Amino acid sequence: MITIRPITVDDSAAFLALCLQLDAETQFMMLEPGERTTTAEEQRVRVSELLARPNQTILVADSSDGLAGYIEGMGGDYRRNRHCAYVVIGVRQSFAGQGLGTRLSAALEQWARAHALHRLELTVMTHNERGIALYRKVGFEVEGVKRHSLLVGGTYVDEYAMGKLLSQ
Repeated sequence: MITIRPITVDDSAAFLALCLQLDAETQFMMLEPGERTTTAEEQRVRVSELLARPNQTILVADSSDGLAGYIEGMGGDYRRNRHCAYVVIGVRQSFAGQGLGTRLSAALEQWARAHALHRLELTVMTHNERGIALYRKVGFEVEGVKRHSLLVGGTYVDEYAMGKLLSQ
């Protein structure tokens, strides 16, 4: 059974391990294998600082086999964009295709509504068909294309900018 819950500072080492695993498992995350140099203590400080901000969170999917995935909502820093949160999601390959992304997205939306956020936004590589299908399924819409925004394996890759309004 997988439980979705807010991250705690005590999860920092396990969360760092999850991020390192995701870096190695997929080319759809931002960092390449070996590029993440965060120490366990730096991760602990980052989680602590994130938890101190009312418009930011990380929700983790906790399984008997460790952390299975996460979703992060990073709210804006200024009055003009505090109502928005940038979303990052990652699910271990061994848990892919089991509805975990949908559950994490629903949990983040519930958190966002409880914290009076109005907009969720993200970017996704245009060839990440599973990711795009998930985001559309949970209500995100393509708002534009960021041409050649990433360099992956020596090839420039486009990204969709996607957004979702929580209330109107």
